[in-house]
Amino acid sequence: MTVFFIGAGPGDPDLITVRGQRLIRSCPVILYAGSLVPEAVLEGHSAHTVVNTAELELAQIVDLLAEAHGRGEDVARVHSGDPSLYGAIGEQIRHLRRLGIPYQIVPGVTATAACAALLGCELTLPEVSQTLILTRYASKTQMPAGEALGDLAHHRATMAIHLGVRQLPQIVAELLPHYGADCPVAVVHRASWPDQDWVQGTLADIVARVATKDFRRTALILVGRVLTAEDFADSSLYSAH
Repeated sequence: MTVFFIGAGPGDPDLITVRGQRLIRSCPVILYAGSLVPEAVLEGHSAHTVVNTAELELAQIVDLLAEAHGRGEDVARVHSGDPSLYGAIGEQIRHLRRLGIPYQIVPGVTATAACAALLGCELTLPEVSQTLILTRYASKTQMPAGEALGDLAHHRATMAIHLGVRQLPQIVAELLPHYGADCPVAVVHRASWPDQDWVQGTLADIVARVATKDFRRTALILVGRVLTAEDFADSSLYSAH
């Protein structure tokens, strides 16, 4: 028996990996994060037990995994995006290790990748930015020392900020001294879902632009010169030399 932590991708059922889809269709037990994973991702399953864990506490989820282990049944534990990023799988894995329950992680397409695809841009460009920082804004969970936005913004790298759209004014205030008011920004709401929407602007006007959309959650903030860059060097990859 194995618990498979499966990345369902950003929302579009077509963006789950072949392996992830195969496991969902074959595992007899499915636990999925229903607040972020659409039910369409589960189409074609033959599981006898399907549980939406959105309203469950950690202990209840662990109990369900332990019960499946006792029956010798594989579990498709389905999370949004890639489960290794803000997927809250670490705390589940800690319990599985304690209980001696085998597990595997199946990667998924990240929200950041889906946003870049939607915007039609490359997040790393020669001489513009060769670094992508994935982070979040400190709200309920405080950031470790050295990981505040101001500390990270000092690098002026491309930045993808999760879980912060409600604190956008504060985020902009922390980024402005490092990126400048004219730095491009995009806020993407529910990338790859049927109701996806987005706003592009600069640090100077993004707060006002987003206010007209009323994005409240499941939105990603992308910051960096790569979003609008045109004057950058060709890579060495396809160079004639």
